[in-house]
Amino acid sequence: MTHGTETIDSTTYGTFGNGGNRSSTGEPEPQYILKMFGEVVKTFRKRARLTQEQFAPLVGYSPETVASIEQGRRLPPPDFAERADSELDAFGVILAAAKHLTRRKGLASWFRQWAQLELTALSLYTYECRLIPGLLQTPAYARRLFADRLPPLGDEQIEAQLAARLERQQLLRNRPNTAFTFILEEHLLLRDLGGEEVTRELIDHIIDLSELRNVEIQIMPLVRHHHAGLDGPMRLLETPEHQWCAYSEGQMYGQFISDPKVVSVIQMRCASMRSQALSLDDSKSLLRRMRGAR
Repeated sequence: MTHGTETIDSTTYGTFGNGGNRSSTGEPEPQYILKMFGEVVKTFRKRARLTQEQFAPLVGYSPETVASIEQGRRLPPPDFAERADSELDAFGVILAAAKHLTRRKGLASWFRQWAQLELTALSLYTYECRLIPGLLQTPAYARRLFADRLPPLGDEQIEAQLAARLERQQLLRNRPNTAFTFILEEHLLLRDLGGEEVTRELIDHIIDLSELRNVEIQIMPLVRHHHAGLDGPMRLLETPEHQWCAYSEGQMYGQFISDPKVVSVIQMRCASMRSQALSLDDSKSLLRRMRGAR
């Protein structure tokens, strides 16, 4: 399976990293948000009757940096928005616009929109059949994944991605009122990725996380006569406004889904899989047996 497009019309998907300003669902792409921020800065700069060359030293950056920011070609440095808002007397507008930018180093550009939504989500559902989801990984397991990636990553890239993953994992403990639900295929833990010691630590970690009140982890056993998730991994998210969206990830990019009809299909599949997977208690028992066998 690729990205679910064999069973769902691909026009209902918005693709991260496709180079366009907006997805087919009308969701703003990260590059579009950068361009909008740049336009805001440029509008207030012109209102102040300053050229880029005159404005640049006021905020402590080069004219080239200012030009790149205004053109939406780069994220502004952390202190740029505050300085720009003050120097241009922008009434807090530039600071407000900067809140919509993502600076999460180590996250793929096409994943940042979803990662941003995770920060305020009321509930998150994840089904995985390829690898342990990032929110549940141990550092050793994640490092093995990054080390095996092709084309190869440099040491600095690996460390940056590992740091971003560990930071994102804080969601599980920092958001006790967010409900996290995971359905994992049993074979993910039988693969022994990284070796027995890495897998033993991973199982212990997953068991520990399953004790959190806001985290539910179910295992889909190897043998199942019925399975609603054969089209591949999927994620669902409920926003504070009680809107639902979904996300599907492939080899080189991810797809953000906001079309209610498509989201409804994924909700239906997730609900079915929750009944097909082992119960919470049976899942814990299986994990403990797998741990004891090592």
